[in-house]
Amino acid sequence: MTEQQFHRGGLLIVGLGPGGPEWLTREAADALAQASDLVGYGPYLDRVERRDGQVRHTSDNRVEIERARHALGLAARGQIVALVSGGDPGIFAMAAAVFEALESGEPAWRALDIRVLPGVSAMQAAAARLGAPLGHDFCTISLSDNLKPWSIIAQRLRAAAEADFVIALYNPASRARPSQIHEAFALLRELKGAATPVAFAKSIGRPTERIVLSTLASADPSMADMSTLVLIGSSETRLLPRSAGVRPWLYTPRLYGGGR
Repeated sequence: MTEQQFHRGGLLIVGLGPGGPEWLTREAADALAQASDLVGYGPYLDRVERRDGQVRHTSDNRVEIERARHALGLAARGQIVALVSGGDPGIFAMAAAVFEALESGEPAWRALDIRVLPGVSAMQAAAARLGAPLGHDFCTISLSDNLKPWSIIAQRLRAAAEADFVIALYNPASRARPSQIHEAFALLRELKGAATPVAFAKSIGRPTERIVLSTLASADPSMADMSTLVLIGSSETRLLPRSAGVRPWLYTPRLYGGGR
């Protein structure tokens, strides 16, 4: 840890990054080694090295508040708890759930030593693979309507398109929500140019990694799932050809409206 070690209980909200251990920060690795208890969604905990003496508390997906309350309760009893998230815990992940639980939970929890440890986000990892698509202004939008209505998602998509942001779409589709990604593309196709570059970055940093480049007009939204980060370019985003048979770079220049 870069700060003073815990002498009593505390909660570390740890970002594991999107893939393998090479994207785990030194701070996060130290926190995982220091913890007496690990709390998290099962597939994320499976990515953490097992250590003698540590206790694992596994939960299913979509129980974030319950998971956060459990972690806070353990910390309040004097345990050093690492609550793990994939990617960065502050981006559509467990950090917000912890502070929601704090706001409505036990008053004593607010006195706990709680630290949020950043991780490499899915959009950062995907952008690095692609080139530099986030080189100019961009925004991130989750297509999940579990916690907000679709009308708000559509409003934000429309605003982002009209403002000409590069758009990173999180949670694009799941078995329970197969249609939102199609609705999102239908809306964006009304507002953005047909040749706008689109990238589907699936399972970045894992053995099943796959990247598909397309355009807004020809992209197949059905290829997106919960392990996919979808990037939709601005009017300035472009492909930079490389040698034959090699995927072109995707980038957004820093100068807006500067021509090609």
